Amino acid sequence: MTTLALGPSWLDPDYLITTFGLIGVLVIVFAESGLLIGFFLPGDSLLFTTGLLVTTGTLNELPLWAVCALIVLAAIVGDQVGYLFGRKVGPSLFKRPDSRLFKQENVEKAHDFFEKYGPKSLVLARFVPIVRTFTPIIAGVSRMNYRSFITFNVIGGTLWGAGVTLLGAGLGKIEFVRHNIEAILILIVLISVVPIAIEFLRARSKNRKAAAGPADDVPPSQRGRHAKR
Repeated sequence: MTTLALGPSWLDPDYLITTFGLIGVLVIVFAESGLLIGFFLPGDSLLFTTGLLVTTGTLNELPLWAVCALIVLAAIVGDQVGYLFGRKVGPSLFKRPDSRLFKQENVEKAHDFFEKYGPKSLVLARFVPIVRTFTPIIAGVSRMNYRSFITFNVIGGTLWGAGVTLLGAGLGKIEFVRHNIEAILILIVLISVVPIAIEFLRARSKNRKAAAGPADDVPPSQRGRHAKR
Protein backbone atom coordinates (compact mmCIF):
# COMPACT_ATOMS: atom_id res chain seq x y z
CA MET A 1 0.00 0.00 0.00
CA THR A 2 1.44 3.38 -1.00
CA THR A 3 1.12 6.70 0.68
CA LEU A 4 -1.11 9.37 -0.82
CA ALA A 5 1.14 12.21 -1.94
CA LEU A 6 -1.29 15.01 -1.22
CA GLY A 7 -1.03 17.28 1.78
CA PRO A 8 0.55 16.41 5.15
CA SER A 9 0.97 12.76 6.12
CA TRP A 10 -1.56 13.06 8.97
CA LEU A 11 -4.27 13.73 6.36
CA ASP A 12 -3.29 10.71 4.30
CA PRO A 13 -6.14 8.15 4.51
CA ASP A 14 -3.73 5.22 4.52
CA TYR A 15 -1.74 6.73 7.39
CA LEU A 16 -4.86 7.56 9.40
CA ILE A 17 -6.35 4.09 9.02
CA THR A 18 -3.16 2.15 9.73
CA THR A 19 -2.40 4.38 12.73
CA PHE A 20 -5.82 4.72 14.38
CA GLY A 21 -7.75 1.83 12.86
CA LEU A 22 -11.53 1.71 12.52
CA ILE A 23 -12.03 3.92 15.59
CA GLY A 24 -10.08 6.68 13.88
CA VAL A 25 -12.22 6.33 10.75
CA LEU A 26 -15.43 6.64 12.76
CA VAL A 27 -14.18 9.70 14.67
CA ILE A 28 -13.20 11.44 11.43
CA VAL A 29 -16.52 10.62 9.74
CA PHE A 30 -18.37 11.93 12.79
CA ALA A 31 -16.32 15.15 12.90
CA GLU A 32 -16.55 15.84 9.18
CA SER A 33 -20.31 15.30 9.19
CA GLY A 34 -21.21 18.15 11.50
CA LEU A 35 -18.39 19.68 13.56
CA LEU A 36 -16.95 23.02 12.49
CA ILE A 37 -13.42 21.72 12.96
CA GLY A 38 -13.98 18.74 10.66
CA PHE A 39 -14.31 20.41 7.26
CA PHE A 40 -10.62 19.89 6.31
CA LEU A 41 -10.58 16.16 7.08
CA PRO A 42 -10.49 13.57 4.27
CA GLY A 43 -13.92 12.06 3.73
CA ASP A 44 -14.43 10.39 0.36
CA SER A 45 -10.86 9.12 0.03
CA LEU A 46 -10.94 7.86 3.63
CA LEU A 47 -14.09 5.80 3.10
CA PHE A 48 -12.84 4.46 -0.23
CA THR A 49 -9.54 3.42 1.35
CA THR A 50 -11.37 1.83 4.28
CA GLY A 51 -13.42 -0.36 1.96
CA LEU A 52 -10.33 -1.30 -0.01
CA LEU A 53 -8.34 -2.22 3.11
CA VAL A 54 -11.20 -4.35 4.45
CA THR A 55 -11.34 -6.24 1.15
CA THR A 56 -7.58 -6.80 1.01
CA GLY A 57 -7.50 -7.95 4.64
CA THR A 58 -5.31 -5.09 5.88
CA LEU A 59 -8.15 -3.80 8.04
CA ASN A 60 -9.68 -6.97 9.48
CA GLU A 61 -11.18 -5.77 12.77
CA LEU A 62 -14.75 -6.37 11.57
CA PRO A 63 -16.52 -7.72 8.46
CA LEU A 64 -17.39 -5.26 5.69
CA TRP A 65 -21.12 -5.08 6.54
CA ALA A 66 -20.34 -4.15 10.16
CA VAL A 67 -17.81 -1.52 9.07
CA CYS A 68 -20.39 0.04 6.73
CA ALA A 69 -23.04 0.02 9.46
CA LEU A 70 -20.74 1.80 11.93
CA ILE A 71 -19.66 4.37 9.35
CA VAL A 72 -23.28 5.13 8.47
CA LEU A 73 -24.11 5.50 12.16
CA ALA A 74 -21.16 7.87 12.71
CA ALA A 75 -22.22 9.96 9.71
CA ILE A 76 -25.85 10.19 10.89
CA VAL A 77 -24.92 11.05 14.48
CA GLY A 78 -22.42 13.64 13.22
CA ASP A 79 -25.11 15.41 11.19
CA GLN A 80 -27.43 15.22 14.19
CA VAL A 81 -24.89 17.02 16.37
CA GLY A 82 -24.40 19.63 13.63
CA TYR A 83 -28.15 20.23 13.42
CA LEU A 84 -28.52 20.66 17.18
CA PHE A 85 -25.50 22.97 17.23
CA GLY A 86 -27.08 25.09 14.49
CA ARG A 87 -30.38 25.35 16.37
CA LYS A 88 -28.57 26.45 19.52
CA VAL A 89 -26.11 28.88 17.95
CA GLY A 90 -28.58 30.31 15.44
CA PRO A 91 -27.85 33.55 13.56
CA SER A 92 -24.73 34.24 15.64
CA LEU A 93 -22.92 31.72 13.43
CA PHE A 94 -23.14 34.19 10.55
CA LYS A 95 -21.55 36.92 12.68
CA ARG A 96 -18.59 34.82 13.80
CA PRO A 97 -15.27 36.36 12.66
CA ASP A 98 -12.90 34.47 10.39
CA SER A 99 -10.02 32.52 11.90
CA ARG A 100 -7.42 30.04 10.69
CA LEU A 101 -9.91 27.15 10.87
CA PHE A 102 -13.17 29.04 10.35
CA LYS A 103 -14.15 30.99 7.26
CA GLN A 104 -17.44 32.84 6.96
CA GLU A 105 -17.31 32.02 3.26
CA ASN A 106 -17.87 28.31 4.04
CA VAL A 107 -20.99 29.08 6.07
CA GLU A 108 -22.44 31.26 3.32
CA LYS A 109 -21.65 28.64 0.70
CA ALA A 110 -23.46 25.96 2.69
CA HIS A 111 -26.38 28.33 3.31
CA ASP A 112 -26.74 29.00 -0.43
CA PHE A 113 -26.53 25.26 -1.10
CA PHE A 114 -29.26 24.58 1.44
CA GLU A 115 -31.49 27.36 0.09
CA LYS A 116 -31.07 26.10 -3.47
CA TYR A 117 -31.78 22.40 -2.90
CA GLY A 118 -33.90 22.47 0.26
CA PRO A 119 -34.14 19.29 2.39
CA LYS A 120 -32.51 17.14 -0.30
CA SER A 121 -29.36 19.23 0.18
CA LEU A 122 -28.67 16.99 3.18
CA VAL A 123 -28.26 14.11 0.72
CA LEU A 124 -26.44 15.99 -2.04
CA ALA A 125 -24.09 17.78 0.37
CA ARG A 126 -22.73 14.45 1.59
CA PHE A 127 -20.81 14.20 -1.68
CA VAL A 128 -19.44 17.76 -1.61
CA PRO A 129 -16.38 18.35 0.62
CA ILE A 130 -16.65 21.24 3.12
CA VAL A 131 -20.32 21.79 2.24
CA ARG A 132 -21.26 18.47 3.90
CA THR A 133 -19.80 19.73 7.18
CA PHE A 134 -21.76 22.98 7.29
CA THR A 135 -25.08 21.97 5.69
CA PRO A 136 -26.56 20.20 8.77
CA ILE A 137 -25.56 23.21 10.87
CA ILE A 138 -27.35 25.52 8.43
CA ALA A 139 -30.38 23.20 8.58
CA GLY A 140 -30.41 23.73 12.34
CA VAL A 141 -29.99 27.49 11.99
CA SER A 142 -32.94 27.52 9.57
CA ARG A 143 -34.92 25.37 12.04
CA MET A 144 -35.72 22.78 9.41
CA ASN A 145 -38.53 20.42 10.40
CA TYR A 146 -36.86 17.81 12.60
CA ARG A 147 -38.71 14.83 11.13
CA SER A 148 -37.67 15.85 7.61
CA PHE A 149 -34.12 16.39 8.79
CA ILE A 150 -33.90 12.90 10.31
CA THR A 151 -35.29 11.33 7.12
CA PHE A 152 -32.85 13.02 4.74
CA ASN A 153 -30.01 12.65 7.23
CA VAL A 154 -30.45 8.87 7.29
CA ILE A 155 -30.74 8.67 3.50
CA GLY A 156 -27.67 10.82 2.92
CA GLY A 157 -25.59 9.13 5.60
CA THR A 158 -26.41 5.69 4.19
CA LEU A 159 -25.76 6.56 0.54
CA TRP A 160 -22.48 8.30 1.30
CA GLY A 161 -21.14 6.24 4.19
CA ALA A 162 -21.98 2.79 2.86
CA GLY A 163 -21.87 3.71 -0.83
CA VAL A 164 -18.32 5.07 -0.98
CA THR A 165 -17.02 2.35 1.35
CA LEU A 166 -18.59 -0.40 -0.78
CA LEU A 167 -17.18 1.27 -3.89
CA GLY A 168 -13.70 1.01 -2.41
CA ALA A 169 -14.34 -2.60 -1.42
CA GLY A 170 -15.59 -3.49 -4.89
CA LEU A 171 -12.77 -1.80 -6.78
CA GLY A 172 -10.27 -3.15 -4.26
CA LYS A 173 -10.78 -6.60 -5.76
CA ILE A 174 -9.39 -5.37 -9.07
CA GLU A 175 -5.65 -5.96 -9.36
CA PHE A 176 -5.06 -2.75 -11.34
CA VAL A 177 -6.65 -0.69 -8.55
CA ARG A 178 -4.58 -2.39 -5.84
CA HIS A 179 -1.38 -1.71 -7.75
CA ASN A 180 -2.28 1.92 -8.51
CA ILE A 181 -4.02 2.91 -5.29
CA GLU A 182 -2.17 6.23 -4.98
CA ALA A 183 -3.32 7.37 -8.42
CA ILE A 184 -6.87 6.19 -7.68
CA LEU A 185 -7.02 8.14 -4.40
CA ILE A 186 -5.66 11.28 -6.07
CA LEU A 187 -8.35 10.91 -8.74
CA ILE A 188 -11.05 10.60 -6.06
CA VAL A 189 -9.81 13.73 -4.32
CA LEU A 190 -9.80 15.64 -7.62
CA ILE A 191 -13.31 14.44 -8.48
CA SER A 192 -14.60 15.45 -5.04
CA VAL A 193 -13.21 18.95 -5.59
CA VAL A 194 -15.00 19.38 -8.94
CA PRO A 195 -18.35 20.49 -7.39
CA ILE A 196 -16.53 23.12 -5.34
CA ALA A 197 -14.71 24.39 -8.44
CA ILE A 198 -17.99 24.61 -10.37
CA GLU A 199 -19.70 26.54 -7.57
CA PHE A 200 -16.67 28.84 -7.29
CA LEU A 201 -16.76 29.63 -11.02
CA ARG A 202 -20.52 30.24 -10.87
CA ALA A 203 -20.15 32.58 -7.91
CA ARG A 204 -17.29 34.39 -9.62
CA SER A 205 -19.34 34.86 -12.79
CA LYS A 206 -22.32 36.07 -10.74
CA ASN A 207 -20.16 38.59 -8.89
CA ARG A 208 -18.75 39.91 -12.15
CA LYS A 209 -22.24 40.44 -13.55
CA ALA A 210 -23.31 42.19 -10.36
CA ALA A 211 -20.22 44.41 -10.44
CA ALA A 212 -20.90 45.32 -14.08
CA GLY A 213 -24.18 46.91 -13.00
CA PRO A 214 -27.49 47.28 -14.78
CA ALA A 215 -26.03 49.63 -17.39
CA ASP A 216 -24.68 46.69 -19.36
CA ASP A 217 -28.19 45.29 -19.71
CA VAL A 218 -29.56 48.44 -21.42
CA PRO A 219 -29.77 48.12 -25.22
CA PRO A 220 -27.42 50.46 -27.20
CA SER A 221 -30.38 52.33 -28.72
CA GLN A 222 -31.69 53.24 -25.29
CA ARG A 223 -28.25 54.24 -24.00
CA GLY A 224 -28.15 57.08 -26.51
CA ARG A 225 -31.52 58.40 -25.31
CA HIS A 226 -30.38 58.39 -21.69
CA ALA A 227 -27.17 60.16 -22.70
CA LYS A 228 -29.08 62.98 -24.49
CA ARG A 229 -31.26 63.53 -21.47
